[in-house]
Amino acid sequence: MDKIISSCTTILAGKKATIDGSTLVARTEDHSDAAEPQKFIVVEPQDQPKHYSAKLSKFEIDLPDNPLRYTATPDSDNSHGIWAGAGINSENIGMSSTETITTNSRILAVDPLVKDGFGEEDMPTLVLPYIHSAREGVQRMGDLLTQYGTYESNGMAFSDKDEVWYLETYGGHHWAAIRIPDDAYVVAPNRLNIDHFDFGSADTMYSADLEDLINDNFMNPDDEGYNFRHIFGSATIKDTRYNDPRAWYIQSYFTPSVEQDPQDQDLPFICHADRKLAIEDFKWAMSSHYQNTVFDRYGEGELEDKTLFRPVGINRNEESHILQIRNNVPEAVAAIHWLGFGPNTFNSFVPFLINITDTPASFKDATKEYDPNTAYWLSRTLGTFGDTNYSLYSDLESDFEQTTQAQCRAIIARVTKEAVDAKDIDELSMKANQEMADIYIKESKKLLGKMVNVGSARMKLKFSLLD
Repeated sequence: MDKIISSCTTILAGKKATIDGSTLVARTEDHSDAAEPQKFIVVEPQDQPKHYSAKLSKFEIDLPDNPLRYTATPDSDNSHGIWAGAGINSENIGMSSTETITTNSRILAVDPLVKDGFGEEDMPTLVLPYIHSAREGVQRMGDLLTQYGTYESNGMAFSDKDEVWYLETYGGHHWAAIRIPDDAYVVAPNRLNIDHFDFGSADTMYSADLEDLINDNFMNPDDEGYNFRHIFGSATIKDTRYNDPRAWYIQSYFTPSVEQDPQDQDLPFICHADRKLAIEDFKWAMSSHYQNTVFDRYGEGELEDKTLFRPVGINRNEESHILQIRNNVPEAVAAIHWLGFGPNTFNSFVPFLINITDTPASFKDATKEYDPNTAYWLSRTLGTFGDTNYSLYSDLESDFEQTTQAQCRAIIARVTKEAVDAKDIDELSMKANQEMADIYIKESKKLLGKMVNVGSARMKLKFSLLD
């Protein structure tokens, strides 16, 4: 089968960079212009395959015993693979995979992609149920890459309550990962993102022969040090329009004190914000479309400017997540899988506790058949409707998002307190998750009703005389 490319945007933050001391791993999972329904599920240990066979390649593997339970956001249509996307396992370890990245002919010449290796459709299923820390996630993924290889170039993230790691693949079998400093954040669009790399650091991991591969094949264009974006990456015109501007815009929002060029090929990988970052900052960034610049598709600029750069918030957003691992709260409710379906410009993210055995039907049951009672199709309806007149509907969406998120945050705060003495965390968490799912559906339908009423008065099919 043809390989499927997923063009996404990843945002990461260490625990000292966030407002409440959480680690955050976020990504928009973007597909094509056509709808690709998603669902939110829990995979129980007994449902995890013992023997795994990929759909997009001939890759097969026997998986370890004793998998952990984990959340996942697979495609509703699994004919082309699972595509679990992202999740958090029962030991509060998060994984988001993957960010499609660019590479160059130099690395592909010495380490070609592996046609029958594994890829994005497979990765969470192969790794997330078997890891007990973020570092362990990096090591398991690295071992699989070294042994079996991959047919595509990807970046991915792993997190626990203390650490966030970002890993990239180079060629078919090589890889490197870096621990994000606790006080830093990262924005990673669809390019090779790791720049400066220290082979001697305790905060880096890599395939065993990576340094020799670079040196023996004269791959380093710099006189000093190792910049992996220069060594393995691309620096194309497409990057200046498709990738670099997304990193620039979010960096300018998180760190407005630093001025940069949106088409700079050397925008930094590790960044430091001017303030502590919150979930709301991540959601705004993941919904962004170059607001307050001439590049805003919904703005007043010239058409050539408005269509020049690819935004983060786009019609191709299918599911987006923020994996939050909290500190200083009961471990049983420390992990939250924030989830949004459809175009982010007109949705709200819902925080789901992960110590559960099932997920709300409205977030689990979407199929290819349109059903506005499911979160996915309702969210896509809001995005499609809102896109027809952004200036008319944007304030309504802003109120909806704030109202929805405030109600959900209140439930999370309540459950966090109740968890201290709770006898059944599973029941407590699933009840809370159902409340929050119901709030999202209710508030989304309210927003849709307001959009219909406001929009009806501005329809073009009208006449000035009225009986």
